[in-house]
Amino acid sequence: MKELSLNILDIVQNSIRAKADLISVEIRESVTTDVYNITITDNGSGISKDLMENVTDPFITTRTKRKMGLGLPLLKYHAEITGGGLEIISEEKKGTTVTAILSNKHIDRQPLGAIASVVMLLIAANPGINFSYSHRTDNGSFSFSTLEVKEFLETDTLNERDLLKDIGNLIDENLKQIEASGIFTKEKQE
Repeated sequence: MKELSLNILDIVQNSIRAKADLISVEIRESVTTDVYNITITDNGSGISKDLMENVTDPFITTRTKRKMGLGLPLLKYHAEITGGGLEIISEEKKGTTVTAILSNKHIDRQPLGAIASVVMLLIAANPGINFSYSHRTDNGSFSFSTLEVKEFLETDTLNERDLLKDIGNLIDENLKQIEASGIFTKEKQE
C-alpha cells in the first residue's frame, strides 16, 4: 500500500467484519515531537486470545474466502520501518484498538494520502455504522462524526452524493487548515 489511508481502510474493514457499529479513526502528528500515531478503535466482537498471538502473521486470518490477511501485518511493517511499532488491545465482545506508532520525520513514513476519500467511501458503503475521524497537528485539530452530522441534519443516512462530496470537501479543507502532512486532496488527485 502506497499510502496510510489505504492501511486505515483495510483495518476499518476488519472492524466492519467484526460487526462494529461505532468506529473511530484518530491521527496525531507532530513535527516537534516526531510523532505520527494512527489509532483505530471499534466496538466490534474483538479478537480471541488464540488469534491475538498471531494476529500480525499474514498467513493467519479469519476470512474464509482468502487465506491471507495483510492489513495488520502491513501496518505493522510500515510502522516498524520508521522505528515505531504496532499496539493492539482487544477484548472479546467489547472491541479492538489498533495503534500504529510511526516517526513523523522518517524518510520511509508513507504519506497519509486521500483520507477524505476513504472516509467518504466508508460512509457511503456502510450507512448503519457511525464513524468518527479526528486529526491533530502542531497547528490545531479537526474532528468529524457521522453521528453528530446525522443528528444535526435529522437524518438516518449520509449517502446522498452531494452531501458526501460536501463531507469530503469539509475534511480536505480542515486538514489543509491545520496543515496535516502527506494528504492528497481532490485537487491533487485530479
